[in-house]
Amino acid sequence: MAAFLLELFSEEIPARMQSRAAEDLVRLATEVLGPLSPSGVRSFVGPRRIALAAELATEVPAQASRERGPRLGAPEAALAGFLRKHRAAREQLREEGEYWVLQRQSPAQPAAGLIAATLPALLRRFPWPKSMRWGGTSQFTWVRPLRRILCLLDGGVVPFDLREGEDDGHGLTAGDQTEGHRFLAPGPFAVRGVAEWQAELRRRRVLVDAAERRDRIAAGIADLAGARQLTVVEDSGLLDEVTGLVEWPVPLLGRIDPAYMDLPPEVMQVSMRVNQRYFALRHADGTPAPFFAFVADTEAADRGATIIAGNERVLRARFSDARHFWDLDRRTRLADRVPALDAITFHAKLGSQGDRVRRLVALSQVIAPMVGADPATAARAALLAKADLTTGMVGEFPELQGVMGRYYALHDGEAPRAADAVREHYLPKGARDAVPIEPVSIAVALADKIDLLAGFFAIGEKPTGSGDPYALRRAGLGLIRIIRDNRLRLNLRPLIKEAGSSFSNPPDPDDILLFLVERYRIQLRAAGARHDVLAAVLAHTIDDDFYRLLMKAGAIERFLTGDDGANLLIGYRRADNILRIEKKKDGPHDGPLDLDLLEAWEEQALASLLGPVEQAADHNLKAENYNAAMHALANLRKPVDAFFDKVTVNAPEPELRRNRLRLLARLRDTMNQVADFSKIEG
Repeated sequence: MAAFLLELFSEEIPARMQSRAAEDLVRLATEVLGPLSPSGVRSFVGPRRIALAAELATEVPAQASRERGPRLGAPEAALAGFLRKHRAAREQLREEGEYWVLQRQSPAQPAAGLIAATLPALLRRFPWPKSMRWGGTSQFTWVRPLRRILCLLDGGVVPFDLREGEDDGHGLTAGDQTEGHRFLAPGPFAVRGVAEWQAELRRRRVLVDAAERRDRIAAGIADLAGARQLTVVEDSGLLDEVTGLVEWPVPLLGRIDPAYMDLPPEVMQVSMRVNQRYFALRHADGTPAPFFAFVADTEAADRGATIIAGNERVLRARFSDARHFWDLDRRTRLADRVPALDAITFHAKLGSQGDRVRRLVALSQVIAPMVGADPATAARAALLAKADLTTGMVGEFPELQGVMGRYYALHDGEAPRAADAVREHYLPKGARDAVPIEPVSIAVALADKIDLLAGFFAIGEKPTGSGDPYALRRAGLGLIRIIRDNRLRLNLRPLIKEAGSSFSNPPDPDDILLFLVERYRIQLRAAGARHDVLAAVLAHTIDDDFYRLLMKAGAIERFLTGDDGANLLIGYRRADNILRIEKKKDGPHDGPLDLDLLEAWEEQALASLLGPVEQAADHNLKAENYNAAMHALANLRKPVDAFFDKVTVNAPEPELRRNRLRLLARLRDTMNQVADFSKIEG
């Protein structure tokens, strides 16, 4: 095997594109270099380079190929098409029997030859989300101007260039040179292999491994914060972004001007994150600390004092802007901003934000008594829920919608529960977010999500496999989580119908319920959880009480993890398979059971137990005592095992066979009243 290294050195690559670029490079290079059996493939990515290292075979072995072509005497066009397909000449054909046969011998190809032949096309079709042309007349594009190509195989250069016809490809030719840090170690230098490339770049203040840079940043800012008994506010997205901005991370700590420490913590954090890529710090009690952490991409002789002072000065200007919005927004009461929502379009087919707020007010009042909330308070919260969209702060930082609404509502003297609901009705925004737990917040959050689903389903804007522009999947999963985590007993069908009545073409509530169930099932599957149980429970009817649905699914799942459930499921499958096979022969076997034809005591025992089990299961299902219903089914396990162990279903006597098939059908139907166990996976 030979060591292979490819580095593509360019101007600064946007941080958001780096991870995907590294994945694409591995995927495409592995594809084109497949004949060389690449192994140990590693990728590297940073602000100015993406690279790949691998072990490759030294050559593509010689190969013989044989392709059968058209029949002898076939039309000339068919023969010509065959030759074009295989890029062959007529002289290479041989007659074998009734057919033309193409036999070719491919000589061994050195690895360097395959690399040089395939990489130029790979680079020309590299799938950057956005790319650019620069200088000259070349049509070659890259995310930013590509400056160098380093391509080595076992220490030697694999020569190739990016020319294509008359296009000079910016004159780029593969070589053995790369560059270190732009400021700390500028200028090109040559390397002969992967280990030397990494070591020399480190010596020239470049860490090429993104994971190493990320760890150094996280540990560095944590150490700086810990030295002052502070903690860093967790923000993995910001950490990833900063990792893509620096080659030689140097964590530093700056101080926040005390004059701005009375700003809401969320305002400070978002302003620092969005505008400057700074990390927020907290005291042990969770209150904001008057410090911020950031990462420089250089080592300064004064240990960063000048850099820190400059960043503190920039942050004062940012916070001054935030202070302006904070003071200006509070001059107008949040309730007085509501009429301005009529001028903000929610969706061309669904009206304005003002229209939406009026729908939320009505729906929140309907939901409030169902979740133990005061209808008047819920209605007030719904009225104010979107008003902060008209504020300067939310205009500057859309991430703060709801957050600022709560602050402004409290400033105006609104009821705390109503103010909290203004913020919490957006929750949960993601899988890790908490859900609202206060009844008023729950009522408004449910109204918000149900209205969103009903509205977009009413105008036919359902999510597709390729997109979900209105975040309906997130809304649906959020709705289910609120119900599940708060153990709410709600019938969603009438609420969806109520929400849909506001639209000229009301959606079918069952369409939305099916959408919700499917989204939850997919989420369970993605999380590695049991999703087949949910399908089994919903096979017969769409239950619009999601908490009841989840209770039932949970009881079945617990039942199946025990020996009785697992073994009974085997018996059920055996019965179901037999019935399905025999149905093809003589139709369904759903007739009444003839007790006089039950010869074996095992079939008698099973038949005598089915009635009581069916009654017990039915009674407990109606009482929503699902564990007891499963316990009733568990009584069938031993009789079912004994039946299949001793009784021959397909007896030679036709009447006896039909009766035993009816017994199995009765067993299947008894279990299916709880759930369709045929949907349960192995």
